[in-house]
Amino acid sequence: MSTDTSAEIAIFKRRESEARSYCRGFEKVFTSAKGSEMSDSDGRSYIDFLAGCSSLNYGHNDPDMKEALMEHVASDGLAHALDLHTNVKADLLDAFETHILKPRDLDYRVMFTGPTGANAVEAAMKLARKVTGRSNIVAFTNGFHGVTLGALAATGNSYHRGAAGTTMGGVTRMPYDSYMGEGCDTTQFLEAMLGDKSSGMDAPAAIILETVQGEGGLNAASPEWVKRVAELAEENGALLIVDDIQAGCGRTGSFFSFEEMGIKPDIVTMAKSVSGFGLPMALMLTKPEHDIFGPAEHNGTFRGNTHAFVTAKVAIEKFWADDSFQKDVQKKADILTEALQALADMVPGAKLKGRGMMQGVDVGSGELAGEICARAFKKGLIIETSGPNDQVVKVLAPLTTPEDLFRKGLNIMLDAARDATTATRYAAE
Repeated sequence: MSTDTSAEIAIFKRRESEARSYCRGFEKVFTSAKGSEMSDSDGRSYIDFLAGCSSLNYGHNDPDMKEALMEHVASDGLAHALDLHTNVKADLLDAFETHILKPRDLDYRVMFTGPTGANAVEAAMKLARKVTGRSNIVAFTNGFHGVTLGALAATGNSYHRGAAGTTMGGVTRMPYDSYMGEGCDTTQFLEAMLGDKSSGMDAPAAIILETVQGEGGLNAASPEWVKRVAELAEENGALLIVDDIQAGCGRTGSFFSFEEMGIKPDIVTMAKSVSGFGLPMALMLTKPEHDIFGPAEHNGTFRGNTHAFVTAKVAIEKFWADDSFQKDVQKKADILTEALQALADMVPGAKLKGRGMMQGVDVGSGELAGEICARAFKKGLIIETSGPNDQVVKVLAPLTTPEDLFRKGLNIMLDAARDATTATRYAAE
């Protein structure tokens, strides 16, 4: 028998803060999840194309990670250890060194920050300022780096910035790649601003960027643009920070989103899927010469989520010990591009956005994008929007989604888009 949804969600409306967001578009009570599917209290199954906003790149309840975590808990393994030495932290660092850093010829110190992406960004900006003795940070239009005050200063979205209740300084915003139209190289503007002592831009401690702007609308920077920004950072004594919180852990195809761009950032921030299991954990990776924080100079009570160490190690060893997983992600990315092009063909002026398994379609209207997602949900697909006006239908399916289920979800998305665009045309007439 179907549950009375209004009664089920009454407690949330009565007691949970108005700050709640995702649940407003998916008014069901979810009770279980496995792989790329979630089930509600009525037992109805939904294909998940949100994946914890890219926190579940390896799907829900991966059996190998779950087994390792259950074994750790059952054997009274440490649940909380501040930043003490533990066997599971050692195992994770060893796996990260062996399967991630060394094969990519990268040499980073790993700092476990507080458990969210914003914590990692705060640490990165703070470290860059300490290393350089400068205060200014260069960020980009439509960038999203978190909503704590320091990270929020680098975030472009006016809605989130407006909630700060105070002034936010120390950041100069520059136009992202293609922000001023195709063919306009915005690095020339950045170079001119950096080179002119009367430009009004203070010498930056760091330049922070996402190679694909997740919340900003899936704007994907070209390798040439990113490489030139990296060169300008080095030429001007600034550190390059790549925010790989949403674009990393395989979402764009490779473990790091910048691997084929010919750069080695000074600092990399990671969170979301870095634990592998959806458990809170964030990392700041920094080149050894910049690792100058004193003991506890930047800390947090939950900077070491021991349970997340357990599952992160399994994720690395299971998916990144060779290139087979990466090849499978690329295959799915090609399937995704084809489906999204079919969606774009339904809407005049629509365009594909993003890269890898971090793609979507800008349909030009937040109302239309929202209608597509709402209709998809009724058909059994959880999918969300992004962009400054929520105008991008964004696919963030788990990277492990079986191909047949992936295609089924994409077909639901296309059916919802047909219904929405037909209804829109009918209303216009």
